Amino acid sequence: MGIRIIVALFCLVQLELNARPISYPGGSTLMAFSNDTKTSIYYHYSPSYRYSIGIEALNDKSFNDSYSYARLSYLVLRKNTDYSQTNLYFKSGVSSKGFENNFYGINGDWETRRWFAGFGFKQIKTGGKDYRKQYYQLGIAPYLGDYGDLHTWVTVKIKENSLADKWSAYPVFKFFKGNVLMEVGYGTVSQWDMHLMYRF
Repeated sequence: MGIRIIVALFCLVQLELNARPISYPGGSTLMAFSNDTKTSIYYHYSPSYRYSIGIEALNDKSFNDSYSYARLSYLVLRKNTDYSQTNLYFKSGVSSKGFENNFYGINGDWETRRWFAGFGFKQIKTGGKDYRKQYYQLGIAPYLGDYGDLHTWVTVKIKENSLADKWSAYPVFKFFKGNVLMEVGYGTVSQWDMHLMYRF
């Protein structure tokens, strides 16, 4: 029920959005995640286009625990051409459970108006355990929308959770219009994988 309310609220707003973990200088972003390992709400503020700082409150399904992260994202590389954009980000967080509970990682993407490719790697230390998560994603836009249109991507995501020692592959559909982004995927192993973002 809570996710439905968030989706409805996000869909009411229609401004400009790019799916990035850092906003424009002075901008804020609100995100919600739900997958087989966590449910969380994440807010960040970007003092500069280079970095953002924020807080994430989450329910850790792997350890049946709830806590928060103070988070930092930093833009390591951005390359624009006439036809594509490439981004590489460093991410880190420290848990409310103490400095020994933390994570760090990288994620990147390359996209044209037609093609999308992305990856992510995250090393996590929590509950006395070290484990990693990684994913690879490849997609295509079935149509090329104009500015202000609803944009759609059809992708395949492959991800690993070393804690569960499993890989999974499943389709993910990405939609964005204005300031709202929604990603929805489902696999028999990973179950539902949802990401909602609103930038303001």
